[in-house]
Amino acid sequence: MIGIRAATPGDCDAVVAVWEACGLTRPWNDPVADFRRALGHDAATVIVAEEDRRIVGTAMTGFDGHRGWIYYLGVAPDRQGCGMARQLLDAACDWLRQRGCPKVELMLREGNPAAGLYEHLGWERQQVHVFARWLA
Repeated sequence: MIGIRAATPGDCDAVVAVWEACGLTRPWNDPVADFRRALGHDAATVIVAEEDRRIVGTAMTGFDGHRGWIYYLGVAPDRQGCGMARQLLDAACDWLRQRGCPKVELMLREGNPAAGLYEHLGWERQQVHVFARWLA
């Protein structure tokens, strides 16, 4: 049976392992620091899917007061295709809804094969360009 819950600090290694197995990490981002920042304040969380005491899926979510965001949505490769991504997305949206969030968005890197999943689940592609700048 799959359980969905908020991550705890002790889940860091297992969560990062899922991110790495799904190809979500990048050399210029420290996933441990990302995990700790998300758990370090009330505007964000990491939601995990757990099966037989093993973390097999994750979704990081946050609310900036204007809209919610979902990052690091990943399901362990051996558990993909069983509906867990939908459960994690629903849990992330519920977390945002409870905080009064009116809209949620997520970003995918170009070429991510999960784009079809989001469209299948009713998410709409947005005509937005994302710009970034390092602060540190």
